[in-house]
Amino acid sequence: MDSSPSLQILVREPEGFSIWDGPPFNNNQPSIKLERVPCNSAKFSDDGSRLMVMKPDSVITIYECSTFKEIRSFQIPNVSAAALSPCGTYLQTFQKSTTPQEKNVVLWKIESGDSVYSHFQKNMTKATWPSIRFSSEEAVACRLATNEIQFFDAGDFSKGIVDRLRIPGVAGVELSNLPGSHVAAFVPESKGSPASVQIYACGKELQSQPLARRSFFRCSTVQLNWNHGSTGLLVVVQSDVDKTNQSYYGESKLNYLTTDGAFEGVVPLRKEGPIHDVQWSYSGKEFAVVYGFMPASVTVFDKKCKPLLELGTGPYNTIRWNPKGKFLCVAGFGNLPGDMVRMCFFIGRFVV
Repeated sequence: MDSSPSLQILVREPEGFSIWDGPPFNNNQPSIKLERVPCNSAKFSDDGSRLMVMKPDSVITIYECSTFKEIRSFQIPNVSAAALSPCGTYLQTFQKSTTPQEKNVVLWKIESGDSVYSHFQKNMTKATWPSIRFSSEEAVACRLATNEIQFFDAGDFSKGIVDRLRIPGVAGVELSNLPGSHVAAFVPESKGSPASVQIYACGKELQSQPLARRSFFRCSTVQLNWNHGSTGLLVVVQSDVDKTNQSYYGESKLNYLTTDGAFEGVVPLRKEGPIHDVQWSYSGKEFAVVYGFMPASVTVFDKKCKPLLELGTGPYNTIRWNPKGKFLCVAGFGNLPGDMVRMCFFIGRFVV
């Protein structure tokens, strides 16, 4: 069997960041893989192969994580945001712009350092960045435009837009993870019509009719969360106002849609209150939810939306699976006590 890659830890300090080798440590001291580098922010690509570092003076440096040698640096004046594609093939940057003639979103090919695509984007928000979205394996790329989703050939951006999916009023988009076979689109409420989330097939199967659809009233924003395998989509629907006046932070509901249309509805939670956190396991066969007024409840569901396990209640608002889905951490952060409980998942049950 192949041995697992060695663990490396990125450590942020006021003066910058450094890279440590992970445990086991010699004499309880980690060895330094990369000495401290001044930076504003640093982030690994999703597959862990490359590291992007935003340095002072508008410099962005890309490192190869196997050796932590610098691959390339980009000098981009007035850059305010940057993102790596999932496999570290592309760097995407955003610069403030005053005119549509200035294309301020640029996609760079890291190996060559060349710009392969650019367009104008007036504003950058958490919901609209990164502007160009990639599936996990970088087989599909798309961007949200006015009333449509535009698709690219992810291996050759010189072809420009190769497909368009017209969806009037679309305000949010999320590509499925692995494979990149489907795309979810969010359309807000408008003129008395409810908000909706719709699932469409990508690539050669692209059609104007959705495979699945769910509508909601009292919907201000949504969070779209695909599983691995691209079979299920969790949708957290958030309203700014709770009509029952039980929560200052508004009202939230958890919905579930499958790409085969077998399930389109609300996840059957056993307690009233907000959705604090929801996470798919690595396998994509189960998901865990922290929900309800404090003390919050924790439930694990299978991909058919049937409860597998009830994990009790507590001062929790955060849940995380480890990368292989063997461990689950339930915790309380912010103004909660901060307890962290680790649970081991095997043969359909948990052991604390």
